[in-house]
Amino acid sequence: MALSTHTTTTGFLLPSIHSAPPFFTQQPHPASLSIATEQWIQIILKYARHRRLFTVRVEDSEALGNDWDEILRNERINRKLIPSYLSYILAQMVSQNLAVYEPPKQDRSILIYWRLPEEWAEVLYEWVSSSGNLNTIMTFYEITDPPVESPLSGLPIPLLRQAITLLSKSNRAQIIAISEGEGVRFFPTTGKA
Repeated sequence: MALSTHTTTTGFLLPSIHSAPPFFTQQPHPASLSIATEQWIQIILKYARHRRLFTVRVEDSEALGNDWDEILRNERINRKLIPSYLSYILAQMVSQNLAVYEPPKQDRSILIYWRLPEEWAEVLYEWVSSSGNLNTIMTFYEITDPPVESPLSGLPIPLLRQAITLLSKSNRAQIIAISEGEGVRFFPTTGKA
């Protein structure tokens, strides 16, 4: 079978390397491993953004019917990414600050930064400003599950918390304890740098 691109059922375009059987195993040669791993990282980041996925687990390479099947498997060539290699790829993503282990203190599941926390902070602040919620206390739930879908819909709380922390450092937000748990107040910018 010749190497060729492939469009998944969700409309994601897989690069031709995805149809090469060796791509699914951890390569022994350091240069080949580095190139393949970087290609896997890019595929994972792009696919996560395409599907709005935030976590991937080592177990996703073994289990059928999960959100990652389309990229972690290639039924056309009867290959799947082996768990030990996926674990290595996840570790590389964490070391490059493209992900963090979530929950912390384990190494089998990551929170993917298809947008960096700094980017999420700006998306959050823009959404709050455009929706008229400056100087308003909002719950985390109101932000991640608004009545009208937003760019923040489904955002994991740990990532939301990181974005709010970054906004707090520039005096644009403050976490507040409220009866429903935690909330946040967003402040207008003063125009000063």
